[in-house]
Amino acid sequence: MQILAGMIAGILIGLIALPLKGERFVQYWIVPWGQLFIRLLQLIAMPLIFVSLIKGIIGLENIKSFSRLGLKTILLYLSTTVVAVILGLSIGLIAKPGNLADKAQIENLQGDYELFVAEKKQAAEETYQQGPLGFLNDIIPNNIIDAASNNSGMLQVIFFAVFFAIAALAVPKEKTETAIRFFNELNEIIFRMVDYIISFAPVGVTALMAGLVVSYGGEMSIFIALGAYALCVVGAIFVMIFLFYPLLIRMFSNTPVKKFLRAIYPVQLFAFTTSSSAATLPYTMETVEKELGVSKETASFVLPVGTTINMDGTSCYQTISILFIAQILGMDLSLQQIFVVIGMTILSSIGTPAIPGGSFVILTMVLASVGIPPEGLALIIGIDRPLDMLRTAVNVTGDAVVSVIVDNK
Repeated sequence: MQILAGMIAGILIGLIALPLKGERFVQYWIVPWGQLFIRLLQLIAMPLIFVSLIKGIIGLENIKSFSRLGLKTILLYLSTTVVAVILGLSIGLIAKPGNLADKAQIENLQGDYELFVAEKKQAAEETYQQGPLGFLNDIIPNNIIDAASNNSGMLQVIFFAVFFAIAALAVPKEKTETAIRFFNELNEIIFRMVDYIISFAPVGVTALMAGLVVSYGGEMSIFIALGAYALCVVGAIFVMIFLFYPLLIRMFSNTPVKKFLRAIYPVQLFAFTTSSSAATLPYTMETVEKELGVSKETASFVLPVGTTINMDGTSCYQTISILFIAQILGMDLSLQQIFVVIGMTILSSIGTPAIPGGSFVILTMVLASVGIPPEGLALIIGIDRPLDMLRTAVNVTGDAVVSVIVDNK
């Protein structure tokens, strides 16, 4: 409720600042508190994931238990991602939002974001040049300290944590008692830090929302011009949250759907305001354990892995975005190109950083792979922020659903 109040307060502050020409005041004196909140969340994300994964896997007591849990988790995550991609593809092909957009406004928008697109295009080209097995470099680090120093190296940290924990399981328990106790105690300290950061959430959310309203206050025409596209993304997101996920909960767990939706609602709000699955992870873990009864062992493994390899909302959004850009540019994708989009989107979702805007580099690479000019990314940047907020809410909901199903005995 405090976070919801913060969202409303931030919107009101932004709306009041616009007619009073108070944009500079908001940017200089209010927005920094939101940025501070995001930095605190990013600060704790890496150590939280590292320690939680190790603690969760070691708690399984044997490699056989880890193999069973890991296989079930990954299969569930990939299955939900496939459904999300197919849903986005279906909506994009049926609604064809690109045929309704205002092309005059789109041309102006491309110029505004030319530099941004150039940076993302270069990053995508560097990734593409690595070759078909280049993704292994993004998974296996050559320096764990270097990987842990940047939130974009989260996949590498997860690999090291899993590798470390599996090795610990293979060592006789009497020789690892000190290490196990160390990680258990370190986990308690980190979660206390998480509590302190979350208590600052209402202030941070207020600042973030105020900055968002001020930033887009003069660009409302963009929202109108791309309204059809936005409605397609929003519609797909609502189908995922209110139809697909409840169906999974009803079919594969003993948790009542109403109880799940009631418990996960604050987490969705939190994810909506931060636009980061990784930043929301501490709150997600706390909620599924306390409100939904998921065991610490399951939550400590399933949820950190989900922040990296489970991007249902992002995958669905990317599919619609690719079709929208192709439609705007007057390009009809062949059946082969559509299959490439499906395959690339599913595979690339595994490496999408769980931070705000982390999908841009991946999206640019997928565009290039099917012959769509990467500059087309500029068509959707103007309204990406609110859609990013929504798809992050889907991502964390999917993580929670899988944790509930995996933990179901």
